Amino acid sequence: MSAAQGVVELPDRIWAMVRGWAVSWWRIVYLGAVVLVLMLSPSSYNRATRWRLARHMYLETAPILIGHTLLAALLSLVITRIVVVTAQSYGLSRYALEMVIRVLVLELIPLTAALFVAMRATIPNGTKLALMQQSGHFDALRAHGADPIRVELLPRVIAGIYASVTLAALSCVVALLMAYVGVYGLSTAGLPLYTRMFGHVFTPQITFIFAFKTVFFSLAIALIPMAEGLYADARTDRNGMPRQLDSELGGLARMFAVLLLIEAASLVGNYY
Repeated sequence: MSAAQGVVELPDRIWAMVRGWAVSWWRIVYLGAVVLVLMLSPSSYNRATRWRLARHMYLETAPILIGHTLLAALLSLVITRIVVVTAQSYGLSRYALEMVIRVLVLELIPLTAALFVAMRATIPNGTKLALMQQSGHFDALRAHGADPIRVELLPRVIAGIYASVTLAALSCVVALLMAYVGVYGLSTAGLPLYTRMFGHVFTPQITFIFAFKTVFFSLAIALIPMAEGLYADARTDRNGMPRQLDSELGGLARMFAVLLLIEAASLVGNYY
């Protein structure tokens, strides 16, 4: 009897899973459209919102800026050394520096910056939004005539985008400098060859795809955890405490899926 009941319930479970998956993605798309409209609306930037926005931009960028920059510099030196030595052993030293820039600057640095900001800022902020909603903070804001999306969510999303783009841009500059130092040392003799090779790599098409990928990485890591936190179910454990990991794990899985799709699209655009 139980086996037959399980077979009957299987389609319902599959339908519930598919429906939950579709609803989650629809919420992300809907919230992204709302946030985009609010970002382009001048009324969103009143005095109180500007103060909150500046505060979140500082708190989500400044504490991780030095650490990520040092990590990017160390990673650049290590990868440059590995690629140069390997290329010399195969007689391909003339292609080593171009390979470093393509792998490091075009692919690794934007993804590393986005994941760094996600782990340190946007995913914890998504959990904070879930706790605010469960504690009644959003209801209190609505009671005072304030919009929780505009007051609490919008500054965090913009700050996450700003942090990701800032870290990616700064880390790319540091990586380019470290790659040059790793190959030519502190001499300026290789500067003409290096700039010529840089222009050969960063064609208009590659530059557009690089900017596209960096911006969409930042949108994904800033928006998806916030959507998971905003729409998190108010469930509790046996001790009556909110389940904070529900929004974090769900947002993490969806965020990685979107980052993978963006990276795949950029690879197709760059090399096909």
